[in-house]
Amino acid sequence: MIRINKEVLDYITKLYCAKNHQGIEILDIMSGQHIIEQQSNVYDVYIVKSGLAKCYLTEDTGKDFIQEFFGEGEVFGEVEMFNDELSFCTIEAINQMEVFRIKRNHFTQLVETDSKLNKLILKTLAQKIRYTALRHSYHQSHPIRVNLLRLQKQFPNFIDVIAKRDIANYLGITERSLNRNLKTLNESKNNRSIN
Repeated sequence: MIRINKEVLDYITKLYCAKNHQGIEILDIMSGQHIIEQQSNVYDVYIVKSGLAKCYLTEDTGKDFIQEFFGEGEVFGEVEMFNDELSFCTIEAINQMEVFRIKRNHFTQLVETDSKLNKLILKTLAQKIRYTALRHSYHQSHPIRVNLLRLQKQFPNFIDVIAKRDIANYLGITERSLNRNLKTLNESKNNRSIN
């Protein structure tokens, strides 16, 4: 649910702390701020230093579908940079964030000359593809209750960190359905603790 990439974060932090880090800067992002807008040009690559962002697609019906949540070390903007197309999602800060912003030309140069970064970016892209396929398959083949239990197991405090509307959009359900399932889970949890 919340994607984290410590390996990329550690490496970019190392590059940033080196004397020659032109083209890499740290930005403060406010909660609710859009870092990338859907269907816009992307001129930079971003790596989350701290905080949490959501990546979502607004359908022609006006409904948002959350692809994933980005935590520390997650990279975004690289897909648009590689294929030179408009962004297909909006990236919005859920809370106060710090991100590394790498200018397009500098990122291209780094990928071409820094074999370690190149491998990390390729690995990141492969992980994104794998994660998306597994997630969609799992959500379609399991009931909402099982999906919620899985999220709860992976991220025990997800309901405190992420708005219910965003969780519902991530699962592809209504907020009402989410609340109903959360209530059922809490009731069964309370019944087990009584017995």
